Amino acid sequence: MPLQKVHFAEEVPEVFRASLQAIRRELEVPAEFPAEVVAAALHAAANPRLPALDRTEIEFVTIDPPDSMDLDQALHIERAGDGYTVHYAIADVAAWVQPGDPIDLEARKRGETLYAPDKRTPLHPPELSEGAASLLPDEVRPALLWTITVDAAGEGTEVDVRRALVKSRAKLNYAGVQKDLDAGTAGESLTLLREVGLLREQRERARGGVNLPIPDQEVVTGNGDWTLEFRAQLPVEGWNAQISLLTGMAAAQLMMNGKIGILRTLPDSQDGVRSRLENTAKALSIPWPPGLSYADFIHTLDAKVPAHAAMLAACTVLFRGAGYTAFSGSVPEQPEHAAMKSSYAHVTAPLRRLVDRWTSEICVALCAGSEVPAWVHESMNEIPKIMEECDRKANAYERAIVGMVEAGLVADEVGQEFDGVITDVDEREPTRGIVVLSDVAVEGRVTGTTQLPLGQPVRVRLTAADIAKRLVAFSLVQ
Repeated sequence: MPLQKVHFAEEVPEVFRASLQAIRRELEVPAEFPAEVVAAALHAAANPRLPALDRTEIEFVTIDPPDSMDLDQALHIERAGDGYTVHYAIADVAAWVQPGDPIDLEARKRGETLYAPDKRTPLHPPELSEGAASLLPDEVRPALLWTITVDAAGEGTEVDVRRALVKSRAKLNYAGVQKDLDAGTAGESLTLLREVGLLREQRERARGGVNLPIPDQEVVTGNGDWTLEFRAQLPVEGWNAQISLLTGMAAAQLMMNGKIGILRTLPDSQDGVRSRLENTAKALSIPWPPGLSYADFIHTLDAKVPAHAAMLAACTVLFRGAGYTAFSGSVPEQPEHAAMKSSYAHVTAPLRRLVDRWTSEICVALCAGSEVPAWVHESMNEIPKIMEECDRKANAYERAIVGMVEAGLVADEVGQEFDGVITDVDEREPTRGIVVLSDVAVEGRVTGTTQLPLGQPVRVRLTAADIAKRLVAFSLVQ
């Protein structure tokens, strides 16, 4: 589960350029692809391995942010009796990348695509990820075609995945699709996306699952000034995510039935997590009635409300400790992702996440009744370690960028006072904690001379704001 992603509505301010470069050096974020990897990508782009099955008659579309070119997923939904058939085409990386080739070896070093306000650091060379392998409109592409039967209550009942040629009809964006849905001008497939998405959200809530609609932090620039704002997700982003979750859950069930796979797992949260989140809710003046579950509480939040957006960001603690569990011959003792209250696997973003290539190959083999490829067997136990390290780097990268931007936002205000709320207190040193400012999307460390008043409004003075160190610090005004 990603943290808030900071992006700039316009050009990156010069004050951040050197800091962004420093962050990349510090975290050893890869630079350009080596020449031999680019050469291999160009060769692969000209020599794909194409499947015999042709499903280009299905009228797929992609739905992504407007500037995205690495299009992993294309969607088409149709009615089937009183239920639905979901067709979900996923870019087939294995059509272009062979085990042990330069592209594969470089991808194993990178693990996943990394995002920053000024650039993407892709998992695969852009010649593939944004070109030949991407599900771009009006291009015939090899894909992994998931066909999932969904009943009238929104539950998946049957699943199949196989290789096929597909053709996307349009590259759509969330805002445009939401506008069409609201106006009643969307086509049948997109109208059914809303219908199925809402049903899946209801099922998620019924089983106690949590899927956080984390707002993006957007740096808005203009007239020589800039500020940091939250951008709440549109409803269609949640409905689209539900199709990906549906597919990931179906994949997990396939792999558990076949007793081989790689699951995304998360143990149950400790009781202290709820106590901490309840304190944050209190600090933000958000009611959390006794006995109300995590899931039901989160469904009361509206990401368009600033305090609720901050609460959703705090709730990412629920997803800490998630990892990958590889298994063969028997099902893991703990196969569930606790936040989702379901078993789950990553299979829908192979252009941007390494593990999806392995899980996809396993699912294709299981559906075909064939042997899982030897290279998958030989390397699958390495994947959780690779993904754990790349997840650590991705989270550190995002935290550093958020810290840099927050420091930049208040860099000229050192010595000034602000209103805020104490959202966390150090158990060992209760004079230290975290404050969230009331009027600006900034949080920082705060110190006082006595125990900090957890959950209470306070007045704080900004004592440090260092862009290079990504540091924001406050002292409590007595």
